[in-house]
Amino acid sequence: MTILQIAWKEIKHDFRDIRTLVFMLGFPIVLMFVLGTALTGAFNGDFSIDEMNVVYNNTNDELTQPFKEFTKGAAQSGIHFTQVEDGKNGKDLVEQGEADGYVSIDQTGFHLFINDRSSIEGSILQGTLASFVDRYNVMTEVTKAAPEKAGSVLQGKPSHDYIDDHSLLPSKKPGSMDYYAVVMTTMIALYGAMAASGLISGERSRNTASRLMVAPIHKRDIFIGKVLGSIGINLACIAVVVLFSKLVFHVNWGDHYGMVFLVLVTEVILAVSFGLGISFFIKSQAGPTVIIMIAIQLASFFGGAYFPIENPEGIVKIIANLSPLTLENAAMFDMIYANDLSSVVPAVGMNLGIAFVFLLITTVFLRRREGL
Repeated sequence: MTILQIAWKEIKHDFRDIRTLVFMLGFPIVLMFVLGTALTGAFNGDFSIDEMNVVYNNTNDELTQPFKEFTKGAAQSGIHFTQVEDGKNGKDLVEQGEADGYVSIDQTGFHLFINDRSSIEGSILQGTLASFVDRYNVMTEVTKAAPEKAGSVLQGKPSHDYIDDHSLLPSKKPGSMDYYAVVMTTMIALYGAMAASGLISGERSRNTASRLMVAPIHKRDIFIGKVLGSIGINLACIAVVVLFSKLVFHVNWGDHYGMVFLVLVTEVILAVSFGLGISFFIKSQAGPTVIIMIAIQLASFFGGAYFPIENPEGIVKIIANLSPLTLENAAMFDMIYANDLSSVVPAVGMNLGIAFVFLLITTVFLRRREGL
């Protein structure tokens, strides 16, 4: 009962701290709104391709007629092939932006020149030419067996698509507001370490630690009560942020609310434990705040809180994997948009494992002290 009373006292104390409360509630909501609104275009998967103009030069007489039939069909799809004018160089036209691509056809085959190999237009041209080459090879084989049917290979159109492809959950992808609602929520959960760093040191700075020690309360109960109170107030703030984003911004939080809550609860436990542990490691009054702020900012930056970090490499990948937000955000998005719960156990295990280490360290330091 004493533990619950201490926990309730901590909750009421934090609710009276208007500045901290506004930060925990207003900061993620404002960032959610600003980033989610400003970066809408970056999360829009819709794009359109304009008609493409491709120049070519053909010195292979055998491919003249088949390629001519191919260009007629390609023109209907918005890919227009024109022969390079005398005195001009196809490569130069591509480099100067006057053509989307240049195709050189000689006795060795096709040679495609584009500005950016990774561009969508370049990929389309590569795929289109590869399709023509495949059909031409088929025509060659047909010519050997039945020459009278060879012309129909390139001129004819497939009666149906041989590959029927479907997009799995085509609409299940986060928009900008959905993305920043999740990453801002997980980020603000880490900020619980800031308040937790003052749970014990605050009593010492206010000269109330000695009064608590002479009270008929076990030091263990004081510690547990303070930890539970800090976890409770941080969870309340997280719940308000989630509820606000759901009702006001119409953010998609998926269908696995229990699992989402479990990840957030364990992250809050991690944050509180981390804040307590650092406060015992660093003796100065301002030292823990500086260390925790730096750690949170690095974890947020490399964990994708401010912008997605896709396929990191080298040192960035190493640092990103060290951020707890990387695994937590991945687990959240997998749950919400892929109904995949496989990342929940690693995320929860990581949170509780780190929390256990810091709580153990804190307990060892606390038992060595005569007071708090």
